Amino acid sequence: MKFQPVKWLVFLLLAVLVVTQLYPLVWLLLYSLKTNDEILSGKFFALPTEWKWSNYREAYTGGHYLSYLGNSVLVTCATMVGVIVLSAMVAYAITRFRFRYGASVMGVFLVGMMIPMQATLLPIMKIFKATHVLGTYWALILPYIAFQLPISIFILSGFMRSIPHEMEESAFMDGAGVYRIFRSIILPISIPPVMTVCILTFISIWNEYIMAATFTSSESMKTLPFGIYSFVSQYSVNYGDIGAYMVMGAAPVILIYFVLSNRITKGMVAGAVKG
Repeated sequence: MKFQPVKWLVFLLLAVLVVTQLYPLVWLLLYSLKTNDEILSGKFFALPTEWKWSNYREAYTGGHYLSYLGNSVLVTCATMVGVIVLSAMVAYAITRFRFRYGASVMGVFLVGMMIPMQATLLPIMKIFKATHVLGTYWALILPYIAFQLPISIFILSGFMRSIPHEMEESAFMDGAGVYRIFRSIILPISIPPVMTVCILTFISIWNEYIMAATFTSSESMKTLPFGIYSFVSQYSVNYGDIGAYMVMGAAPVILIYFVLSNRITKGMVAGAVKG
């Protein structure tokens, strides 16, 4: 068999990439099963001498896991629904309707991709305080939707441009209106990019902390990232419990990503080739 240095170099680089991507997950799992003494000893690469599975029990009970999980699920699912509905309608209007400022509208949404979230915290807080939205679930859902719309519109509009206009013309000749065409033809065809939008939105919102810490103060409304502070007191920190809680919080994201990762790729390239 002839030696192919380029092929082996690519294989080696991919192997290194896999190791660097998987190692943090393995390290976090081992971290969550260690005692405080083992963690503070500085032996980061050592296996636990005592596999402390009780850390997960403490993380579940002491970190208010179910309560915070419910809030994260509610906020994330509501955001996903809002993003899908709004981005699909906007992308359909921009790509399928002919109006004077269509390109300008798309440009405005693309500019939104370049605005950092931190720069908007103070103005949004003032608006929410004036409108009595601050301290409610809407204080998280609305900005989450706003910040996810630009990339979602970009993905969906790229796909919808590749849909032949003849399909809509045939439906229009049969008496279908705009809303019927959008609901019965465009949306079913756009399932691959819609799934991509769902997954990217889920990953972005699930562990978001800055806005959740800024716009919510009630204990009953806190999301999963806040559970870590349940194990931090004035004089001590339960590092093992924190590791276990981080594993439990990241598990849904990791599971969904590995199960549906192929849909992200299909959705991103769905509109790349027309026809």
